Amino acid sequence: MAEKNQELMEKIVSLCKRRGFVFPGSEIYGGLAGTFDYGPLGVALRNNIKALWWKRFVTDREDMYGMDAAILMNQNAWKASGHVGGFNDPLVEDLKTKKRYRADHLLEDVGVDVKGLTVGGMDSLIKEKGIKSPEGNPLGDVRQFNMMFKTHFGATEGEDSITYLRPETAGGMFVNFKNIQDSFHPKLPFGMAQIGKAFRNEIAPRDFIFRLRELEQMEIEYFVDPRDPVKVDQIFNEWFDEQVAFLKDLGLPESKIHKLEVPEADRAHYSKRSVDTEFDFAIGQKELLGLAYRTDFDLNAHASASGADLSYYDEETKERVVPHCIEPTFGVDRVLLAVLSSAYTEDELGGETRTYLKFAPKVAPVIVAVSPLLKNKPELVSLAREVFVQLKKKFGRVSFDDNGNIGKRYRRQDEIGTKWCVVIDFDTLEQKTGVTVRDRDTGEQTRMQVPELIAYIEEKLQ
Repeated sequence: MAEKNQELMEKIVSLCKRRGFVFPGSEIYGGLAGTFDYGPLGVALRNNIKALWWKRFVTDREDMYGMDAAILMNQNAWKASGHVGGFNDPLVEDLKTKKRYRADHLLEDVGVDVKGLTVGGMDSLIKEKGIKSPEGNPLGDVRQFNMMFKTHFGATEGEDSITYLRPETAGGMFVNFKNIQDSFHPKLPFGMAQIGKAFRNEIAPRDFIFRLRELEQMEIEYFVDPRDPVKVDQIFNEWFDEQVAFLKDLGLPESKIHKLEVPEADRAHYSKRSVDTEFDFAIGQKELLGLAYRTDFDLNAHASASGADLSYYDEETKERVVPHCIEPTFGVDRVLLAVLSSAYTEDELGGETRTYLKFAPKVAPVIVAVSPLLKNKPELVSLAREVFVQLKKKFGRVSFDDNGNIGKRYRRQDEIGTKWCVVIDFDTLEQKTGVTVRDRDTGEQTRMQVPELIAYIEEKLQ
């Protein structure tokens, strides 16, 4: 199974580079591990995912407030949140080369389930099993390593100039809790939402865009009234259902989505309850989304460290309360990888093997490609351009393709996940019978007038 998964992942990685979805970061200089650059189709796919997320969780709701907090924050914010002292990975050092490796990864590679294992437990197992480094050398003790990127701001370097690239977007929302209250006077429950970059100094980034040093998150901090614990539990469970509904809306099959109640030993230091949404990626079943009940940990920590009043005043009861927080977390890169893993399809069409991406139309980078049957016939090209402009103005995600013969165009569009190919031929020109519309999944072709085609696509995008 592992070999099959690896083979599938290699095919996805190859397609992504070949067709302009994802490129290795800094490739002409030999690359930079844990970084990737998104090409035109990758950017389009990311933007579609983010737009659907923002619409569902911000625009379509009345209880959500959008944010775009700065990446750099006062170092005291990260000290208060516990990240400076506790945002760690378990590392072990090759005693000969001095290279460091993730202890949990070394154990997973030999089939050990590391969930719930402490640093001491990992250290004992590595020694007990005689595990060596990838170079075959003996290993030292397992130690904790802080994953935040540390830097300095300003003209001089010193303790006061230290700052960090944020490891999560949540921090910027918690420190703006008072600003949202003062500006908008929301009533509990309400949420803050943000899409933005996060940075983690992963020692062993791997599995393509699954584990990165530079990533993008879509996060929500949803504040609830702790005086009604039954309601809090209800809201927590509703958020899990909302997360799954979003994944299904992207076209991910429910059969590949799994719920995992995270045991206490594996939860983050701020979490009272955590539920992971795992997905059957090409690399196997792995964590895709997170849902954490952070209680009042963050607001209390920042209030204590900053001296600011981060309580909530209940106008009805005339009481002050520190809200609790439920945090649904979505990683843009992992969601994109899940979409790619789910969409990648190989089949046989017309007696030939083909590869295509079976994207849901609403998430596909390109939904329609318009072509003249022959590119050396000006009358066909002119009419194809007219149809292209109509569809482009209406849907945006429309391309014009006259490169190669029609069969090659179909295969190329299939491979990038274009749902429909529209061809203008001589019947369109002379007999006014409409355009030929080819479906990506079935290869079937039908004829439609352009207004009929527009209405058809609109219906499918709902």
